[in-house]
Amino acid sequence: MASYDTPGLTYESGVLYDDVIAPTTKGTKMAKVKLNFRGMTDSETIQHCSDIKTAMTGNETFTTPTPTMTVFGTLITTAQTKLTASDNAQVASKQATADKDAAIAALLAGASQLATYVDLTAAGDESKIMSAGMDVRAQRTPSAPPSQVANLSITAGDNAGELDLHWDPAQGAKSYEVHVSPDPVTNSSWNSKPSVTKSKTTVADMASGTRVWARIRAINSAGQGAWSSAISKVAP
Repeated sequence: MASYDTPGLTYESGVLYDDVIAPTTKGTKMAKVKLNFRGMTDSETIQHCSDIKTAMTGNETFTTPTPTMTVFGTLITTAQTKLTASDNAQVASKQATADKDAAIAALLAGASQLATYVDLTAAGDESKIMSAGMDVRAQRTPSAPPSQVANLSITAGDNAGELDLHWDPAQGAKSYEVHVSPDPVTNSSWNSKPSVTKSKTTVADMASGTRVWARIRAINSAGQGAWSSAISKVAP
């Protein structure tokens, strides 16, 4: 029996075995498919698949694709249908949310209008308000009187007979009452100065070279705080 290395052997076509060079793949890089769907939107993915289907339909190189182009086309159509339905649902959902928010806002406006009517009609009668199915606002409790003024200081003013008074803001204070007295201090020697809302003031028209005493107390709607410690300064 002849072997493949027997000289003079031929194929049925008459071509010598030795004349045919066997192909080799040694060192050859094989190309691979890259679908590259990453980063695509759903619409871009469907379009890319449609382009692939178009390119493969009737392609003589790929005569028996798996899946078939018919099956692949059905997958494309189904994906497009579902994407369209999803997009429509999102639009409808946004509109439904906007409609709901508008309806709630209109309802709250109506409830507020109704509450105004109940307020006017009930004229402060709690039982009548509650009979309308509405709650009654809690009564405000009076705030406590402000705390005692601390760290009162007196410095010479810019002009003769002027004294600048400074102190720490008192907790809960709405305004401050200012008293001054000549030396010596007695229960009846205190004189009121204009009230202030800031924690400082200037008293004027003091006799230059005389000692002047001052004290401050804070005031709010609940009452008056304790007087600060009285301190003195010689008027410039």
